[in-house]
Amino acid sequence: MTAKDWTGHDAGGALRRPTARDDKYSRGVVGMRTGSARYPGAAMLGVEAAWRTGTGMVRYLGPEHAQTLVMQRRPETVTADGRVQAWVIGSGTDAAERDAAETAALREILGGELPVVVDAGALDLVARAAAPVIVTPHARELDRLRAELGLTPTDATDDDAREVAARETAEAFGGVVLSKGAVTIVAAAGGWARRVSAGTPWLATAGTGDVLGGVLGAVVAGAVAADRVGLDDLAACAATAAWLHGAAGRAASGVHGGEGGPITALDVAEALPGVVAGVLSDSIG
Repeated sequence: MTAKDWTGHDAGGALRRPTARDDKYSRGVVGMRTGSARYPGAAMLGVEAAWRTGTGMVRYLGPEHAQTLVMQRRPETVTADGRVQAWVIGSGTDAAERDAAETAALREILGGELPVVVDAGALDLVARAAAPVIVTPHARELDRLRAELGLTPTDATDDDAREVAARETAEAFGGVVLSKGAVTIVAAAGGWARRVSAGTPWLATAGTGDVLGGVLGAVVAGAVAADRVGLDDLAACAATAAWLHGAAGRAASGVHGGEGGPITALDVAEALPGVVAGVLSDSIG
């Protein structure tokens, strides 16, 4: 059965407007181990997106140059280890270049109890994870993950085939799959699935996946702070992040008028506060 579409109203219902009783911890704390010497900008983009989505705190733990970029752009970021409520790992990294110490640190995170958003260079560790995991692969990464799980490649050009593959992959490792594409497909072990069509073709540009990781980390941390930690809750977070990301891409592109114009990943991150405000207002109404 084809999954239903996830809407802006659905996204608004998965978010929570802060109240006068909230503090930075009750709003959610995201821990991020992202970026590398080769791709330091991925760290900055993900951190920026997490802040712009409305998290209470971001802890960034990563390479020195990436940390410098993060602090230049977002000096409110905390770079000391400590309490977090969700993790984002792997964005802007390459498993082939990962050293033993970083592998051990990632395995410790994936062996814990907190939800983990896993992208790019950490996807090779998912098959042995014990933590609740949300993977965010593009088509080639999904096929590599499926191969590690003993599954066959899928047809990346057919959305129905992609949905079947996302559902099958989620069942295989017991988590949530966010399969990136013009139509984003989210599936969780147990049968939950939705499609998200909120984006624009202008989002097909470098760094937007790193922005999506930051958005998702913020939404998941907020859900954990509100004690919404079931697998279907995490899947709803993934669909919400995909919708916010797509809507922010449309908003950024629409600034140029007409059918929209070129955008960069940072443009998408900067459009997020307006999109979040809009869906929260709609969900109240």
